[in-house]
Amino acid sequence: MSKTLKIYIGILVLLFSVAIIFEMNRPKPIDWSPTFNEKHTIPYGLKVFYQELPAIFSGDSITNIKVTAFEFFDNYYNWADSTYTINGNYLKIDQSLDIDNTSYDEILSFVAKGNTAFISTETFPQLLKDSLHFKTANKFDFKGDALFTLSNNAFKNDSLKTEKGLSNIYFEELDSANTTVLGYQHFKKDHINFVKIKYKKGTVLLHTQPYLFTNYYLLRKNNYKYVEDLLSYIPEGTVYFDTQNKYGAETISSSSLRYVFSQKSLKWAWLLALLFVTTFMLFNAKRRQRIIKIIKPLSNTTVQFTKTVANLYYETKDHSNIIDKKITYFLEKIRSDYHLDTQVLNDVFIKQLSKKSGTDITKIKQLTNFIVFLKSKDTHTPQNVIDLNKHIEEFYQKK
Repeated sequence: MSKTLKIYIGILVLLFSVAIIFEMNRPKPIDWSPTFNEKHTIPYGLKVFYQELPAIFSGDSITNIKVTAFEFFDNYYNWADSTYTINGNYLKIDQSLDIDNTSYDEILSFVAKGNTAFISTETFPQLLKDSLHFKTANKFDFKGDALFTLSNNAFKNDSLKTEKGLSNIYFEELDSANTTVLGYQHFKKDHINFVKIKYKKGTVLLHTQPYLFTNYYLLRKNNYKYVEDLLSYIPEGTVYFDTQNKYGAETISSSSLRYVFSQKSLKWAWLLALLFVTTFMLFNAKRRQRIIKIIKPLSNTTVQFTKTVANLYYETKDHSNIIDKKITYFLEKIRSDYHLDTQVLNDVFIKQLSKKSGTDITKIKQLTNFIVFLKSKDTHTPQNVIDLNKHIEEFYQKK
């Protein structure tokens, strides 16, 4: 190795060392990402709120929901009498709710049995708006201070005032017969931002300002009193907190590369290194790989054979045999795919199949009733075969 090359390598190592020391001692910028994660200490995390939940709901247990709401509550659903084996209060705080419609149906079903749901978000899904009969609006052209108050005079001294801008999202239309206004927000004009809506035997509490529950606001002045007042409308009982940390969501944070991914510079260096190595491997593999002989796959005659057998049955006008085999195959498919008992085709079976397949319950009820009807007959017509095939095809298309 020449002397000049050694000098260049020494300078490169020195520059690299200085860059690392500078990066390690540089103040870490504040992360203003709105994660609403109860494990995050950043301004828009929920760690302070989550830590204070046991004190706010003293005497009541806190249970984390680490799966979808449908998976959680469906495990406690009693199909025998259409009730739940648990009772309590569902709690969700997030900027934008990433909840599927099936889970929303399950939450409303849980509420309908006499339970409570407290949801604070800026974007309510259309399914919830249609079910509870309300509309929201958003005025983006506001500036200045924001004031949040509650209707109950007992909480008049716990109003929350903030100078940092928030979205002016509020309830524009409400069902007055089932809705009670609990709070307002003041962005030059007064608008409703907190309501209680009766839903069958239960209650849904809706709030439009989830940022007020984050670390940034809870640690300022006496803002925590306003949040405590909001949560005081939740009745006693177990609180089911819908966490951001679902099963399988902590893969990166628990990996050996978690520090690399937590540092922006190291993260990009790692990704670029992977890109270069992958590119190198692809080009080398393309140059050196020998030609692979194309082997024509054996033709699949299963479909042709099935059509031949089906035509044979149809031409002999053995319609009852065809119907019996189609029903037997369909029910076996249901048992295999959804693990359902098909011995009794009643309302419980219809509801279970609708939830697991995602198919409209009306279509499934029509199909099930038609199968029961055909099994009760001794003779069948060609039209029965056609109608049965149509119902089954509609089920698979909807699914």
